[in-house]
Amino acid sequence: MENLIDQSPCSKNEISGIGIGIPGFADENGLVKTCVNLNWYDVPLKDVMEKALGIPVFIENDGNLAALAEYKIGIMKNFDTGVFITLGTGVGGGIIIDGKIISGRGNIGGEIGHMIVGDNFYNCNCGRNGCLETFASSTALIRYVEKLITSGEESLIMEIVKDDISKINGKVIFQGAETGDEVALKAVDRFIKYLAIGIMNIVAVISPDIFAVGGGLSEGGRFFIDNLRAEVERIMYFKMISPPKIEIATLKNDAGIIGAGFLAQVCLAN
Repeated sequence: MENLIDQSPCSKNEISGIGIGIPGFADENGLVKTCVNLNWYDVPLKDVMEKALGIPVFIENDGNLAALAEYKIGIMKNFDTGVFITLGTGVGGGIIIDGKIISGRGNIGGEIGHMIVGDNFYNCNCGRNGCLETFASSTALIRYVEKLITSGEESLIMEIVKDDISKINGKVIFQGAETGDEVALKAVDRFIKYLAIGIMNIVAVISPDIFAVGGGLSEGGRFFIDNLRAEVERIMYFKMISPPKIEIATLKNDAGIIGAGFLAQVCLAN
């Protein structure tokens, strides 16, 4: 961190606060309760960083920070309520209502990827079965395509990856779907079906103005976003109410970093 400050155009004395995003959750005191990807449990990150730097530090889930950034200067700007969904190895996200991150008791709310949407053929890393991220992530897409191919279904995907099943990824699957490959279409249709169910579950609870979809899989092109909008509209209850706006997030990989800056700004103001 000291190296980053040295590389910054600001001097250390000009920095009022630092925001940090983590792929997990921390309590109100900046104690990282769980961060599975980094094997962190009960890590006092705020205290460690503040003692090292002498600058106020604020910790938040990275999905929540990306949501905050999209709300402040991205695609969710000018909307009162918005939900950010990131589709990558897993499914993350954040909920913004009236400019505030909604993370609930223990700061574990907004874990969109862990809502149950159906029965699946494998369990989530959280230990449960049926989490959204086991249906609507790149991992989920790849595992389902591998399942279909190893069960004997033929696919042009294997030609694309030169018969190396380990090289199948989300981009290849969307590429196959756009060319009409049956296995790829089955996988993408399943992915969109369950993502739409997840979106409608959120609508049933808070009915946000807009959903911003980010992460690597959001780059599936018009094929992806148009079909997702159509499926959400198809399963929408109360047909007299228009479905929510669903847009591709605009800040890409910088969203979490930008949101971390806004987090520090907001916390210092309060």
